Amino acid sequence: MTSTLLCKIFVMVAVATCVSSQLSPTFYDKVCPRALPTIRSVVMNAVQKEARMGASLLRLHFHDCFATGCDGSVLLDDTASFKGEKTAAPNANSLRGFEVIDSIKAAVDQACGARVVSCADILAVAARDSVLALGGPYWQVPLGRRDSTTASLDSANKDIPSPTSSLSGLISAFRAKGLNQQDLIALSGAHTIGQARCLLFRNRIFNETNVDSDFATDLPDSCPASGGDNNLSPLDPTTPYVFDNKYYANLVEKKGLLHSDQELFNGGSADAQVRSYMSDPISFARDFANSMVKMGSISPLTGTAGQVRVNCRKVN
Repeated sequence: MTSTLLCKIFVMVAVATCVSSQLSPTFYDKVCPRALPTIRSVVMNAVQKEARMGASLLRLHFHDCFATGCDGSVLLDDTASFKGEKTAAPNANSLRGFEVIDSIKAAVDQACGARVVSCADILAVAARDSVLALGGPYWQVPLGRRDSTTASLDSANKDIPSPTSSLSGLISAFRAKGLNQQDLIALSGAHTIGQARCLLFRNRIFNETNVDSDFATDLPDSCPASGGDNNLSPLDPTTPYVFDNKYYANLVEKKGLLHSDQELFNGGSADAQVRSYMSDPISFARDFANSMVKMGSISPLTGTAGQVRVNCRKVN
């Protein structure tokens, strides 16, 4: 199957899922019908300029939801009296794309003629549109989140899964957020795009045994035994800028870049699902989309809770 045909199949996947009645895909239809097209336009332009940005925007949404819920808290800058989540271990020198979110916010507020679209909703829609821009599936994003007025450095440090996590640790981290093992395996497929720093996979390529020898031998060019901590390597070297199911084939071939990636195919309970997604791209696309909706519904602020920020980087 050609990559072009596969991309078309991914985009055409239909998604049906149940979500919290507090959120609705039609939330902005009357108050600002131009909101979603405006977000998509900015995202598409950003990804066209730099394909890596698609993975960065998707990751922002994930890291936002896993720390205190999908409330835009990850976007808040530190101040003299406030410590946000950007300097947490999983985020520092790693999260990016904040300037794109700023651009989306400015464009949406102008298109709507008012401040009605929350930063938390922008993150959720930008994540979907980033996947779509790289050939992945479409899903309706439930909307109506409001923005937090605080953030939690402690939650970011404790709740966002580590690249050194075991399978049991990953399952526990996802279960704590209301996500099951299938969600874990499906959402991990986001690593079909994006890159990781040498610091995060050095131990795997030099010290672990469940790794393809040729794969490990090639990586020291970008990740030496010492130094080069911030050197980048693609999580999926086969098709690094196409959202497909090659990630799972990599795992079966023992070519997972991160320890936590390879834990999904290491003789444990996740092996069968990994093989299923490797052989069935439609199933993966459907389950990924459904799991993204579930993840995007983690502890949203709705109604009169929180606020709609003027500036995504600071509280009003």
